[in-house]
Amino acid sequence: MAPSSFVSAVRRTVLREGMIKPGERVLVACSGGADSVALLDVLLGLRDELGFEVAVAHFNHGLRKRAGADASFVRKLAERLGVKFDQGKGDVGAYARRRGLNQEEAGRTLRYAFLRRAARRAGATKIATGHTLDDQAETVLLRLFRGTGRRGLGGIDPVSKDGVIRPLLEVRRADVEAHLGRKKIPFRTDESNRDTRFLRNRVRSELIPWLERRFEPRVVSMLGRLADILRREEGLLETALARKMASLVLREGAAARLDAVRLARLPAGSARRAVRAFLEALRGSLRRITFEDVEKIRTLKPGRSAPLPGGPTVTREGGWIFRSDGRPARPAARPFSRRWDGWNELFIPETGVRFIGRFLSGSKTKRPDFDDSRRSLLAADRLEFPLVVRSRREGDRYRPLGAPGRKKLKEIFRAKGVSPAERDRRAVFLSDGEIVWVEGLPVAEAFKSAPGGSRVFWVERTTA
Repeated sequence: MAPSSFVSAVRRTVLREGMIKPGERVLVACSGGADSVALLDVLLGLRDELGFEVAVAHFNHGLRKRAGADASFVRKLAERLGVKFDQGKGDVGAYARRRGLNQEEAGRTLRYAFLRRAARRAGATKIATGHTLDDQAETVLLRLFRGTGRRGLGGIDPVSKDGVIRPLLEVRRADVEAHLGRKKIPFRTDESNRDTRFLRNRVRSELIPWLERRFEPRVVSMLGRLADILRREEGLLETALARKMASLVLREGAAARLDAVRLARLPAGSARRAVRAFLEALRGSLRRITFEDVEKIRTLKPGRSAPLPGGPTVTREGGWIFRSDGRPARPAARPFSRRWDGWNELFIPETGVRFIGRFLSGSKTKRPDFDDSRRSLLAADRLEFPLVVRSRREGDRYRPLGAPGRKKLKEIFRAKGVSPAERDRRAVFLSDGEIVWVEGLPVAEAFKSAPGGSRVFWVERTTA
């Protein structure tokens, strides 16, 4: 790749992905290696044209004898270039032992925690890392070996949600080194990159060269293209299914819970996506979560628990799955009572749930699929408005659809495996003192909407 071609390729990536806006400051994560030194050089060359500022940060992992010399090299480089410099250090080995992580995971966690702090100190809105197209190809292969899905095969994101950007993601490592050689820019060499005890290094030094020789010289570019296609398709799927996933995963402050009843009715592919959305809400990321972990939660039986790598443990009680590692899955609901005319949206702050009502004209109107867990279809002409919507009370009883007689609400909940804490969150709908529907249970026999009947009152639960 010619000198101008290399810089143009990086510039094209930055502009196409919208990585940097005019007026922003970018913190370059610089290890002293070829990739990060080239990244710093290219961004400094583009800063006047694109109107942004640059700062540099270096993190010492404390794992190599030459780590101190690397830090000194980056500091002097920043001084020579006249850019603001910050550095940090961590005992990655000790952190890995304490947290039960491998050194790569521990190093990444400490490194990014430092970079976020350094970005705040520098007033930077973006953190730039030196990942190249070779890194992308290696990541796709490593995730393929782990049995990942579409999202994992999307590889490294050019622009992460947390403001990390990868301007070199479409250029080869060889082009990086050629660029530095042409400009006679020195860099440090990390000897651990040649240690074939690490799987990534074996993929880099053995597998990819073998694939290039024996099968496809452009395998790195092809793997990069695959990652780009799948990442963008995954983005479309997430957007299309966001509303459906949101109705399955209820977020309550720092807690989250998953509707296990509706989860069981979904096709396997959609259910796995819902479980991942739940875990992401619960943990903040899907790091270390495997296909087996997702399946374990998707098929979790009532009363059973499933520990996750690095925590927490999740438990299924009745119709919900939530964390159970000593922290409450959600705050206990206070007693509540509301009057509802059926027209306006009803919000219950005590549980964070909203209900919407619709009046349908009867047999000529297409009805939604029946779903006890979140909606009911009632005979509108039998209802006395306003309805009373309240939490359960001692002695509540009604006759569910198809049941031979009236039963205590407490006994129905117990038979369905609904936990006592969850029972207090369920909304009870009453007309003139009679229970017509309980959230998550069948409608009352006396208020059912018969096919071909007159007006229908459709109640549906949605999240806040």
